[in-house]
Amino acid sequence: MKSENTSVRLKRIMNMRGLKQVDILNLAKPYCLGLGTKLNKNDLSQYVSGKVEPGSSKLTLLGLALGVSEAWLMGYDVPISREAETKDNLSKFPPPTVTDDYATFPVIGEIAAGYDSIALESWEGDTADIPVSLLKGRSPDDYFVLRVKGDSMYPMYMENDKVLILKQPTLDYSGQVGAVLYDGELATLKKVEFVMGEDWMRLIAINPSVPPKKIEGAELERCKIMGIPKLLIRDIEV
Repeated sequence: MKSENTSVRLKRIMNMRGLKQVDILNLAKPYCLGLGTKLNKNDLSQYVSGKVEPGSSKLTLLGLALGVSEAWLMGYDVPISREAETKDNLSKFPPPTVTDDYATFPVIGEIAAGYDSIALESWEGDTADIPVSLLKGRSPDDYFVLRVKGDSMYPMYMENDKVLILKQPTLDYSGQVGAVLYDGELATLKKVEFVMGEDWMRLIAINPSVPPKKIEGAELERCKIMGIPKLLIRDIEV
């Protein structure tokens, strides 16, 4: 049930945390590139005043910046915590199983090392055992494992490699390899080039036979950083 609106919720979270509008803008900056959207002073002022309701992309940006549920931010009677939401596509797959020494992750589909691959396919029971020590003190829930399809990132990543991905909605620097969701449903593993403040990103293959792909304009609005690879698992035939 919706009992309030975004204006009321924004004012409440600002009051709870002693935030000013400029603080929210600064909190949102790291997420802008990964979501392919921007938040400026005028936008936020209208949301806080209640003159305009933010669209879905701006709601996601605000939710990430403030660490709150988008549904709560819209005014619905739901928990404020983002962890309470189950909208993420990854939530439909089995969570990792953890013992003292290992975390067993479901390999939840294929990520293309080329272009034009469906992002997530149904889980077929394949798993990857990752030593807990390699998670660097993070919770197993901060990661997921995908299988590589294609050869555009050869020799760094090869067909059927399994990759441990750290979930994060932004990249740390231009040229970093990221797992990128684009055009609403397609996923790829690529080096990502960008310039802060500009509305484009370029997906770069390591294999020189694969041309780069520039994403800009309306395409960028449908683009999302899923995470960054942290560990490669490769079966070697002897």
